Amino acid sequence: MKLRKQPAFKCIAGAGALVFALSGCAGAGSLGTSDQTVTIAMVSNSQMQDARALSAQFRAENPDVDLRFVTLSENEARAKITASTAMGGGEFDVVMISNYETPQWAEHGWLTNLSEFARETEGYDEDDFIPSLKDSLSYEGDMYSVPFYGESSFLMYRQDLFDEAGIELSNPPTWTEVAQAAEQLDRPGLPGICLRGKPGWGEVLAPLNTVINTFGGRWFDEDWNPQLTSPEVQRAVQFYVDLVREHGQPGAATSGFSECATQLAQGRVAMWYDSTAAVSVLEDPSSSNVVGQIGYALAPVEEKEHAGWLYTWSLGIPETSTNKEAAWRFISWMTSPEYMRLVGETLGWDRVPPGSRNSTYEIPEYAEVSAAYGPLTLESMANADPLQPTVQPVPYTGVQFIAIPEFQDLGTRVSQQISAAIAGQKSVSEALEQAQLYAEAVGASYRENQ
Repeated sequence: MKLRKQPAFKCIAGAGALVFALSGCAGAGSLGTSDQTVTIAMVSNSQMQDARALSAQFRAENPDVDLRFVTLSENEARAKITASTAMGGGEFDVVMISNYETPQWAEHGWLTNLSEFARETEGYDEDDFIPSLKDSLSYEGDMYSVPFYGESSFLMYRQDLFDEAGIELSNPPTWTEVAQAAEQLDRPGLPGICLRGKPGWGEVLAPLNTVINTFGGRWFDEDWNPQLTSPEVQRAVQFYVDLVREHGQPGAATSGFSECATQLAQGRVAMWYDSTAAVSVLEDPSSSNVVGQIGYALAPVEEKEHAGWLYTWSLGIPETSTNKEAAWRFISWMTSPEYMRLVGETLGWDRVPPGSRNSTYEIPEYAEVSAAYGPLTLESMANADPLQPTVQPVPYTGVQFIAIPEFQDLGTRVSQQISAAIAGQKSVSEALEQAQLYAEAVGASYRENQ
């Protein structure tokens, strides 16, 4: 199949008008009428909202394609997209997934091979994607989803507060240093740190798993025996829970990425450990009161040399889609080098989706605005090692998740226990004892097949 080249991008004046025009559509919405409708299920993060706002440009260049957006919270998106794709529901033509789902779903035959489309699309350049992300979204050498933005994790902190207090961090900092800084900076109305506590395998477990890894813990040993009550995991989880309960934000048990982003962007917390993609919020003058005041550091460590995660929100086409060519046209638009320039020239260079294409970091305007965090983002992503995520050997891959199908359910159940401990509803030991039982059921099935 030979796909037509997308028309050249043009800067759209008055992006606010686009946002206003779309603001009447909450959750699901469509633009205009056309010959075919592409239904897109996506997470309601800031970069995705920007893509939706700018999609009028795509419609102008592709008048035969109507776009219908279904925007969902992170946990809702995971559940609905997984159920639809696994059951062959066919509701969605484009799904926003990640490097957790993509290789597994490709193996099951649930996703369309996008490398076949990419190779026939002039100027798309698959090899421009950051290698670690490209590999994580591939199965048997071909990509089955393509990255919209990629991320690792790092520490974000109020440089002005650190300077006033005379606090300096190692490179990378240790979690011990971070806890000491949180205690020193904590004051009424200004918690020392924000950490996710919201239930969800992609919520609280994302940062917590990196803490478990660097403290020497692991979910299973090499024989799939669960290790969630081991001394290393106990120490890591107790540390995390104590830190957020003693020096963290109010309502920590219900805080996720969005809540912590708001806290730091509004200057209401001193530190935040989370996704490198958060810079799109923190460095945007329209959403942040602390632009230019944030310092960035590699993910905190203890025993393991590097602790940052590797993750990407990517776009795939379910095999059940009946509009694959039109769906690919939209995906290739939203993940192209030209789109990165469109965002920068229209909305501001601080809002360009980070961590997907190497060429993004070669754009002079983006390199200038991202000088404080761009190189650190690339270093963090390069250091992330999904194949060897822990101090001790493990039978699984993945940094902030375990790349097995059962982890969606297992991780969600375990996260609920951790969140309950953060809320003070049970002790860490009680939470991990219950988590161990959940993990035992999963481990037993793998031991039987060894």
